[in-house]
Amino acid sequence: MRATFFLITAAAVFLAGCGSMKPEDFAEREPRLLIEDYFAGKTRAWGIFQDRFGNLRRQFQVDIAGTWDGEALTLVEDFLYDDGETEQRIWRIAKTGAHTYEGRAEGVIGVAEGAAYGNALNWRYRFALKVGDSTWNVLFDDWLFLQDDQVLINRADVTKFGVLLGEVTLLFYKSDVREARETSRVVATVP
Repeated sequence: MRATFFLITAAAVFLAGCGSMKPEDFAEREPRLLIEDYFAGKTRAWGIFQDRFGNLRRQFQVDIAGTWDGEALTLVEDFLYDDGETEQRIWRIAKTGAHTYEGRAEGVIGVAEGAAYGNALNWRYRFALKVGDSTWNVLFDDWLFLQDDQVLINRADVTKFGVLLGEVTLLFYKSDVREARETSRVVATVP
C-alpha cells in the first residue's frame, strides 16, 4: 500500500513537471515586466488563498512600498487579512542578470529565485508557512503577468512534498501610474 502511494505521488509530480510553463515561453509578450520599475513607489494588491479542493480559506489586502536603488529592490508589504490579522514582510530583491533575480525575506528558506521574460516572471522559493500553531516548509511556484502599466496578476501554487496544498491569487494595482500620467498631461497643456 505504501509503495503504491509513493509511486502514484511520484508519477503525479513527474507528470505535473512535464507540462510546466517556462519564463522563456513569454519572451515575446508585451508589455515587458521589470519588477524594479513596476514596484517602485506604492502598489496595492488584493488576494485570496484557496485550498486544493477550491475552497476559499483566506482573503487579504496588501499595501506595498517599493524602492529601487539601481541594484536592489526593497518591498515593504503590509498585509491585512479578512479576520483582522496583520503581517509585514520585507523583501530585498537583487537583479542578478538581464532576466534573473534573487530575493530574500523573513520566512523564505534560502533564496527565492526568479526569471523574467516578456510580461511574465516566475519565482520559486521555499517558505516557512504558519499553519495554526505549527510551521510547514512549503514550496511556492509564483507566476506574475503584467497586463498593462497598472495591473499585474499573480498566481502561485503552494506545495509540500510535491502535493498541492492550495493556490494564491493576487491582483496588483498601481494607481500612481495613472496619477503621474494625468499630471504630466496637465503640465504639458499649461502654457
